[in-house]
Amino acid sequence: MTTKIKVMLVDDSAVIRQTLGQLLSADPELSLIGAHSNPIFAMRAMEQQWPDVLVLDIEMPGMDGLTFLRSLMRSRPLPVIICSSLTMSGARSSVEALAAGAVEIFAKPMMSSKEDLLRVGRDIIQAVKSAAKAKIVKQQQSGALNHAAQQQLLARATNHDQHDQARLLVIGTSTGGTQALEFILSKVPATLPPIAIVQHMPAAFTKAFAERMDHISAMTVVEAEDNQLMRSGHAYIAPGGLHLQVEKRGHELYTVVRDGPPVSRHKPSVNVLFSSVAREIGSAASGFILTGMGDDGARGLLEMQEQGAVTYAQDEASSVVFGMPKEAIKLGAVNHVLSLQEISVKLSKIRP
Repeated sequence: MTTKIKVMLVDDSAVIRQTLGQLLSADPELSLIGAHSNPIFAMRAMEQQWPDVLVLDIEMPGMDGLTFLRSLMRSRPLPVIICSSLTMSGARSSVEALAAGAVEIFAKPMMSSKEDLLRVGRDIIQAVKSAAKAKIVKQQQSGALNHAAQQQLLARATNHDQHDQARLLVIGTSTGGTQALEFILSKVPATLPPIAIVQHMPAAFTKAFAERMDHISAMTVVEAEDNQLMRSGHAYIAPGGLHLQVEKRGHELYTVVRDGPPVSRHKPSVNVLFSSVAREIGSAASGFILTGMGDDGARGLLEMQEQGAVTYAQDEASSVVFGMPKEAIKLGAVNHVLSLQEISVKLSKIRP
């Protein structure tokens, strides 16, 4: 008999607790072990039974969700999904929560009615199941390396290719990707070619995420808009709910941001970005697929590789979820498998 995933819900909305609690309880793979109105009650309950996944609101009276999350991540880390409002303050707090160790965000409906919640129930349940498979990466991953370790990483990253040049870098990621991107973008120089990024994230959160990345990176990081000239030293993050592609016009590259149906169950989709890069510039690009659930990006990365692009995947040890990299490797789409540390070194060496 398969062990059910133990889920705890913390939200000050009675409608959310009742309706979302019913959805979670009805799924045969899940067991709702508590639905609490604030973190104080949740902490008492967690002393008796520890959840596999915590679904956590951010903006609550008393102890807010962000403070609670940071306390948990210091004492006993576990997969946490953020349940957030679509306000700008909610988006910024949610991005801070991702930086503190949460693995996923889902957006509360604009109206917290039962009908609205039922419409997003499938996404909520899938987010919980994905989070249950996540590995919480220890903080030492982002710590400073000693000189010997830095030299080892530099040697390994340098030996993968005979050149370190590209017109464009593309990155695709999902669960755990916000921490991976923060790690990478905080370390790369402003001399890199343009970077196009798809991070699976709901609409209204990607702008706040781009603002945070811009603050910590030497590069200029923005939420991508349609028809932007792609410049060296700039990173373009696909907006939630829209697809990002790249188009070559003469000698220049431009962003193309469009609506459309989900591809590989996602919008934005990594496959959509990677396929456009394979079609438009082929071997002049390098592709990186990072931590994430599912197989989005594998087929697009193979298309890039078949057009001569050098392709990379994050290794299992440093991934929160080794789903997307594993599928790309299985498909034969990956030239090199690197740790997150090695990927940051490799990226830092690439020049336009």
